Amino acid sequence: MIAFINKYIFGTAVPIMLVLAGIYYIFLLRGFHVIKMKKVFRALTARQDKNGVSPFRAVTLALAGTLGVGNIVGVSAAIYLGGFGSIFWMWVSAFFAMLLKYAEIVLAVKHRRFDKEGNPHGSAMIYIEDLFRSVGLKKFGCFLAVVFALLCILNSITMGSMIQVNAITGAFQSVWGFSPLIIGIFLSITVFIIVSKGSDSISKFTEMIVPIMTLGYVVLSLAVMFLRFDKLDDAFISIFNEAFEVDSMFGGILGFFLSRALRFGTMRGLVSNEAGCGTAPTAHATSNTKSPVEQGFWGIFEVFVDTIVLCTMTALVVIISYGEVKHFGNNFIMMTIGAYKNVLGDFAEYFLAISVLFFAFATVICWAHYGMESVAYLSKNKTMLKLFIVIYSLSVFLGAIINADIIWEAADFAIGAMTLINVTVICLMSKEVKRETMCYFMK
Repeated sequence: MIAFINKYIFGTAVPIMLVLAGIYYIFLLRGFHVIKMKKVFRALTARQDKNGVSPFRAVTLALAGTLGVGNIVGVSAAIYLGGFGSIFWMWVSAFFAMLLKYAEIVLAVKHRRFDKEGNPHGSAMIYIEDLFRSVGLKKFGCFLAVVFALLCILNSITMGSMIQVNAITGAFQSVWGFSPLIIGIFLSITVFIIVSKGSDSISKFTEMIVPIMTLGYVVLSLAVMFLRFDKLDDAFISIFNEAFEVDSMFGGILGFFLSRALRFGTMRGLVSNEAGCGTAPTAHATSNTKSPVEQGFWGIFEVFVDTIVLCTMTALVVIISYGEVKHFGNNFIMMTIGAYKNVLGDFAEYFLAISVLFFAFATVICWAHYGMESVAYLSKNKTMLKLFIVIYSLSVFLGAIINADIIWEAADFAIGAMTLINVTVICLMSKEVKRETMCYFMK
């Protein structure tokens, strides 16, 4: 039953909804992320308040959730499925996704709550509840918010934890022959220690690791492009020449969706950059920002880094060496590793395995935060939160030793249902997003 829903309902309706919602917001907000790019950039580079969680730390937490192993291998899947032209459609999809991410962050920050210590907490659950309360449907709003929170918990344990750890195990076992059991025990204990210290510890960890791992991956990619500079022109020509072939258009959109976490089925990549999924706003709402709009700008930046920068670099590296690595077929991890190794030698193989570790582990830590916020929304009982941390840590161990295919159906269902609920709500609340945006730019 779940497989049928994933394939024929979520697998068709939700991707179409994402594209239409993105187009709607482009017209509603008059494409300000392009027209007023200078003002957006000025807001991102402004001095930040050092008290609490800074906007930058909040965005690194959100990026940790989006920069999964899919950024390393998802692009290979797009190219293999849809040809070089698929990369063009990744760029187009990112353009629409930017304002979906912006809208949900604005709503999360605008509707967030503060605890007794003055710390902010926001999520899709809160603005879902507020929307339906405002129209006299309080009980339905609470019900829908609870459903969303339960789906988020399920997705944190499956896609956010087990599938990411399974990718780490696969990379380390292939390159160094490490035992999955040892990897599972080590990662499980490490996650338990970091997550037990609370959200502040999680955000500090991601603030430190995300810029480092992103910079390292960028440097490695630039090294390949520098050594094969003579082939870059041909790579771009191939992308544009194949962009309007039917297979490339499909593969590009699918690859854009795939660029997060090795989703090999239609539902495994519904939401690239988590735009529309309703999870990243949970991270952004922890920021000490006083402007929902300015924090929303960081969401646009997040999509830009994830897709326009990292995915494009990966694409160029793979295209340059595609003739030597296409024989890997559906083994997208080895296709990407092989593309870097083909130019840089054995060193790249080791570096990519380590990159998988850092990218995937940061995702695991971030999704722990999403799960914890969902549990806290459902119950104020601290015992429930401690129980979730234990269960989450055990899921990390299980992810290292079991076949990831058996948990994909649950992850696909959860993220598909979350996206369906959240995109509907942010479209219903679009007037509020527009009002906040127009007021900001009229100042």
